[in-house]
Amino acid sequence: MDAVVLSNAVLLICAMLVVAGTVSSLVAARFGAPILLVFLMIGVFAGEDGPGGIHFSDFWATYMVGSAALAVILFDGGLRTRLSSMRGAVAPALLLSTVGVLATAALVALVAVPLFDLTIPQGLLIGAIVASTDAAAVLFLVRAQGLKLGRRLDAVIEIESATNDPAAVFLTVLLVELISTGSGDFGWAMVTGVLREMSVGAVMGVMGGFALAAFLNRVDLPVGLQPVLVVAWAVLVFALTALVHGSGFLAVYLAGLILGNRPVRGIAGITSFHDAITWLCQIVMFTMLGLLLTPHSMLSMLPAGIALAAFLIFVARPAVVFACLAFFGFSKREKLFVSWAGLRGAVSIFLATIPMLAQLPLAPLYFNIAFIVVFVSLVLHGTSLAFAARRLDVALAEPMREPQRFEIDLPGQSEHELVGYPVPADLPPITPSLLPDWARPVLVVREGKILSAADAGALVSRDYVYLLVPPKRVQQLDRVFMTEPQVWAEDAAFPFTGDVRVGDVADLYGLPAPAGERQMTLSDVFADRAGDRVLPGMRIAFGHAFIEVRTVEAGRVGQVALRFEQAAGEEEEGGGMRWTTRARRLLSHVASRVVGG
Repeated sequence: MDAVVLSNAVLLICAMLVVAGTVSSLVAARFGAPILLVFLMIGVFAGEDGPGGIHFSDFWATYMVGSAALAVILFDGGLRTRLSSMRGAVAPALLLSTVGVLATAALVALVAVPLFDLTIPQGLLIGAIVASTDAAAVLFLVRAQGLKLGRRLDAVIEIESATNDPAAVFLTVLLVELISTGSGDFGWAMVTGVLREMSVGAVMGVMGGFALAAFLNRVDLPVGLQPVLVVAWAVLVFALTALVHGSGFLAVYLAGLILGNRPVRGIAGITSFHDAITWLCQIVMFTMLGLLLTPHSMLSMLPAGIALAAFLIFVARPAVVFACLAFFGFSKREKLFVSWAGLRGAVSIFLATIPMLAQLPLAPLYFNIAFIVVFVSLVLHGTSLAFAARRLDVALAEPMREPQRFEIDLPGQSEHELVGYPVPADLPPITPSLLPDWARPVLVVREGKILSAADAGALVSRDYVYLLVPPKRVQQLDRVFMTEPQVWAEDAAFPFTGDVRVGDVADLYGLPAPAGERQMTLSDVFADRAGDRVLPGMRIAFGHAFIEVRTVEAGRVGQVALRFEQAAGEEEEGGGMRWTTRARRLLSHVASRVVGG
């Protein structure tokens, strides 16, 4: 009976910790505190030195739970990343996650060796443990406060977070083996090992992602089991890749990336489920890491640990970032923000459990130093990251809320899903012609009545509209139903017919338009500006966007595309008309035919 009582007590304590973490996250978000730090401190207060008095020292269980939690979190990061957003960010991110990790470990070792009276391998081990950033936590903090980073900056930080763990994990394991066995040179082994980990992890991740997508599309599972299968598959890919000496962390990120960028049945339910499970993983992992800590054991090394954290944050990280991003066209402000976004989180404490499992002589030192560095980073970065993003002008000046959206996967096919949006009060009426041609309104709920799209006509404030949308386009459609100022992705394109009025487009998408052209259709504006020589590829600029002709029918514009990007090398010609290379070639061909005729 004692065992039964003990089991129930353990379940009660675990449930109370999760409930406390969940509720406290709401308080932390309201007062701007770093939420991950709240989870960590709940574990500390519940631990041996806190009011809870729970004695917990199972590093093996922490390693197991931490591995599974990190696998799910990284898979979720890949699931939400669009391949189009990664353009121009892969090379700098990979440089930061490989060379950057090694350089950070070396710089930290230069300070750690004399500060703690260590050997060079021991100093490098401390550097390897704290070298890996937790940029997924950075993006979580930024988005929780309503900020939106630029596309390439956001992608660099996110890709770095997913790909810097292999180098840090391998370097940590290699140094633990070196210190344990007292073996000699490890330079070449380190290089080949990192390459092997990343290459095997990449292959396993891509294969796992394609296999999961194919299985979900071909096998009719009960709807509730699809998200559970995906979570289990993420852990499976991680464990299998690690067993064949690859990077499980890289593999699960790539598996999520593949799944999130392919048409998959049930993707809406899978994504929603991952919202909840990722939160739970964060709470459980940080709470367990907090339980491991005994604050009284680190008091003697607290000043030196804070000094090491300051060196890492203010010297080592900026030096590495500026060196790695020197030739990729990033501005000084962007480099400064990437430097400040080097938040240390669960990965560093997770890596510090490896020396404890290996029973190295100075294992408690490594763990305590890692905790001090993570604590300082969470406090410093967590409370100032939003301010830094605004101060450096790399994010919107005001908080931006995501639009409310409800998604329903349609059975029997995977090309479309049913998406519902409330129409905000500040938006002008939205006629069906203003919506992209790949978004088809199905029904509208207005004042408690259900109307067909044809009967509803223009969408007005407080309507709730349901549309058929390809899953890959949903995030683009979000922008139509947001009222705050927006940062538009470079690949954002909204196609519609040329009979739409200029003023309607300008009002809905927040663009400037000449007063004299607001009542004209886009077809008329192109005909007026081009002198009735309208050709595909012609463009008209409207502030930070332009409208491009896609098709011409009987001399009139048929289809146009609104794009939020600036084509490089284009020069404005008479009347604000912009011409692509294709348009110039077509015009030259027409002119030659006229002259030849």
